[in-house]
This record gives sequence, structure tokens and C-alpha cells, in this order.
Amino acid sequence: MRYSASRAIIYTKKGVLISFILLLLLLATADAGAKNKQESTPSIHVPILLYHRFGASAADSMTVTTPAFESHLIYLRQNGYTVIPLRQLVNYYLGKGPVPPQKSVVIVVDDGHKTVYSDMLPLVKKYRVPVTLFLYPSAISNASYAMTWEQIRELKKTGLFDLQGHTYWHPNFKKEQKKLGPADYQKFVDMQLRKSKDRLAKELGISVDMLAWPFGIYDDWLTAKAAEAGYTAAFTIERRHADGSDKAMRLPRYLLSNADKGKVFERIVSGGNPS
Repeated sequence: MRYSASRAIIYTKKGVLISFILLLLLLATADAGAKNKQESTPSIHVPILLYHRFGASAADSMTVTTPAFESHLIYLRQNGYTVIPLRQLVNYYLGKGPVPPQKSVVIVVDDGHKTVYSDMLPLVKKYRVPVTLFLYPSAISNASYAMTWEQIRELKKTGLFDLQGHTYWHPNFKKEQKKLGPADYQKFVDMQLRKSKDRLAKELGISVDMLAWPFGIYDDWLTAKAAEAGYTAAFTIERRHADGSDKAMRLPRYLLSNADKGKVFERIVSGGNPS
């Protein structure tokens, strides 16, 4: 009996030891798998550069001088950056395309100011960079500061401009929500989102599925309404790079001013502190 008991104790200890070793092997395998998965997951770190107006001088806070804009394009070209279409970046977030190349940059413009035609267009042609232009149709061929539909059609013909939506007349949704009751506010939001798409489709023969939030104002409810209206991507003015944690319906952009040049611009595109 003693012999049998001793053997049983020995076998029990061996069994515990073997189980412990197997557990360690399983944990090591799991850690290695998690590490390999993490290492194989490509990183994304893309600045979306937002412009509004151009000119010989910075007449207001939203104007980037034409020479400053050209200096941005020169810096990107000379330092190995690739300006990719916004569509390429969005397709990645929607699971329709690969990870953008390292050192990718996106250029976009909001509103449809006439200097996009007079000042930006020649430089876009010269440097052959893709641009996405977010338009609010109520101003086009109507406001003195805006382009005409014919000018926008010329932009489209270059093949360098993708034309997208910026609501119908660029409202401040926070102010409108305070003024209107819930039912009227919902009708107002639906009109701004859908009428913009319809007018751009009619005038330009395009299908609009991207939206720039006016004043960068959005919330979960507005995001859901935009998705209902057929938008698959939307953009804020949160001043940081788009990365792997972002969602397509709330992608960040750097709203640029004329102060964002030289070393400041270099820090923005490299992901350093732009302040």
C-alpha cells in the first residue's frame, strides 16, 4: 500500500507539472499570436489638410495666401509625401481598399469660394494633386464670393477634383436646434442633407456620398441622419491625423490658416505638435 500510495503521489506531481508546462506553452503561443497580429496590422496616420480661400494677402482667418499654398505643395513633393485622393482614404475605412501608403496626405477645400478657381486651380494643375471640394449649393452662381456652376464644371473636367457635399446652405446646427422644435429641426436637417445631394447631382451629374459638417458641428443623431441620407463618410475639423481608431462618419481634418506654414506646416504633416 505504501508503494502504491507513493507512486500515486509521484504521478500526481508529474501530472501537475506537465499541466503547468502545457499552460505556459499555451500562454506563450497566445502571446506570440497576439504580437504577430499586432505587428501585421498596418498603421495609418494621414493628415487631411482643409483649405477655404486663397489670395495675394490673408484678408481673413480663413484665407491661405496663394504663395503659402504653393509652398505647402513644394514641401510635400520635396519631402517624399504623396497626396492621395480623399476617396482612397475613405475606401480604406469602408473596407473597400488597402491601407494608404506611408507619408500619405489628403487635400480638401470647403465652401466653393471663387479663389478656388482663380488661385488654387492653376497650382493643382501645375503639381497634379487630387483635391476634394465640399460645396454648399445655395451659394454657387448666387453669392458674389462663390464660384459659378460653369467654373465648377471646369474643375470637374480636369479629373483632379472630386465634388462632394457641405449641406445646402451651411447652417449652424446648434443654433437651428435651439430655434426649432424637434419635428421642425428634423425636417430642416433632412432638407439640408438631401437637397444638397440632389442639387449637386442635377448640376454636375455626380453621386454625392461624402459630407463636410458645417462649422465642424455634429453629434450621434446628426451622424445617423447623414447615414440615412446616403452619406458613407463625413468630416469634422478636429485638428489631428486620421488614424486606425477613427470611423468613416467622423474623420478629422486640419483647418489651415495662413499661419500654418514653414516649420508649423512641417509639424502638422509629420504628426508633430502643430501649435
